[in-house]
Order: sequence, then structure tokens, then C-alpha cells
Amino acid sequence: MDRTLGIDYGSARVGVAVSDPLGIFASPLETVPTANIIDYLQKYAASESIGRFVVGYPLNMNGAPAQAAPDVDRFLKKLQKAFPDTPIALEDERFTSVLAHRAMIDGGMKKSARMDKMSVDKISAAIILQSYLDKKK
Repeated sequence: MDRTLGIDYGSARVGVAVSDPLGIFASPLETVPTANIIDYLQKYAASESIGRFVVGYPLNMNGAPAQAAPDVDRFLKKLQKAFPDTPIALEDERFTSVLAHRAMIDGGMKKSARMDKMSVDKISAAIILQSYLDKKK
């Protein structure tokens, strides 16, 4: 079955998460340098079937696009060009970094490990993806 990939796009790094084949739960997968994300996704797609991308979209508290939205918009165009037949869904990414830190604390992760931004990025991607999967149920 196809998997859904969650993406937390950032100017330096991109967090990636993947769903199980049934689309029930999300797991952190990888944190990739932004410059390499399309190549990474193409290599991943060569070994796993991707049914959909879910990309975190930055919004302000009032629901308007945040300052980082134009960067995500440019990435969305590149993603659509690289994967023209794969649907892309957008998911509100407000509070995902806070939730990721909370999940790491609740999971017993040591403070030094919580300071690793790469961990935060892929956990944020999993939160974005899980939010999308939960809404689909």
C-alpha cells in the first residue's frame, strides 16, 4: 500500500515522517538538508510507493500565511514538478515545534538530545502527518 509522507519544511533542514501502510500512524523518518530534499524524496520513492505528501504550512495565529509561507510555496512548486502525479495536502503547522519538544520531554529524552534541532524537525513532521491522518478518520 502507498505511504503518506509528512514534511516540515525549513530554510536549513526538512523534517520527514512516514505513515504506516494503512495510514493510521505517523513515525519520524529523517531530517534532510533543505538543498537535498527533492533528491532524498526521489530516492525514497524509488523504494517505497508514496500516495500523498502532507506539507506543514506556516500560518499566523489569525490564520493568515506566516512570514515563512513564500519559502514553502516555492518548495511546493518544486515538489509538484518532481512528483506531478502525487497529491499534496497542506496541514497547519502552528505549535508543532512546541508539541515536538513536549513529546521529547514526555518520552524521557535527555535535555542534550532535545537540543538537537534535527530531532525536533522530524518529530514535527510526524506531528503534522499524524494531525492529517487523524482528520481523515
